[in-house]
Amino acid sequence: MKYKSYVGTVEYSEEDNCLFGRLTGINDIISYEGDSVASLRVAFEEAVDDYLETCVKLGKTPQRPYSGKVMLRIPPELHAEIAMRAEASGKSLNQWAAETLSHAQ
Repeated sequence: MKYKSYVGTVEYSEEDNCLFGRLTGINDIISYEGDSVASLRVAFEEAVDDYLETCVKLGKTPQRPYSGKVMLRIPPELHAEIAMRAEASGKSLNQWAAETLSHAQ
């Protein structure tokens, strides 16, 4: 599920006979549960809203999932190789890497 750029999991507990989940991509632990898909969706959105409101009250910056910035440490030879491949394809290194990584899914 997605809401306000946050992504949540959906799982089923046979023991409790309910659906539950938690926000992914952040270190804070935010969970929610419901007895139907509709109620889980409502609980998920309420959990996100509550998290954001609580952060404001505490003066804390809410964690944002995945900024889109990735720092990689690679051997200089590999750096040179992929920079040449990017240039040869008429793309920036960033564009080339994003495209290449998207095909690895």
